[in-house]
Amino acid sequence: MANVMIVDDSDAIRMVLKDILVIGQHNLVAELSSGIGVLEEYTKTKPDVILLDMAMPKKDGLAVLREIISYNPKAKVIMVSASDNQETIRECIKAGASTYVLKPFNFQEVLDIISHITKS
Repeated sequence: MANVMIVDDSDAIRMVLKDILVIGQHNLVAELSSGIGVLEEYTKTKPDVILLDMAMPKKDGLAVLREIISYNPKAKVIMVSASDNQETIRECIKAGASTYVLKPFNFQEVLDIISHITKS
């Protein structure tokens, strides 16, 4: 069971991710609708995993990822996006993301990834 933070500007996507966490018996420790304040919430809640949307207004996921990784290089961040742009995916992995998951989600795939990265 992992403690998970969800960061996504879409209410519907956050709801789907929460449903996935319930199925996998994971704990939701924080839920944010923008990239603003993520690092502060991360330092408070110390999640095992962050599910981080790539495209958000004001502060995108890549900027948030860089902040988190500069604070904790061992942070487990799963980037979430509807875009399969290979350059963007490479940039996220290079910046420290654990992996990159495409929307729409395969519930089991997300659960397997959370399980895998929390064991490593």
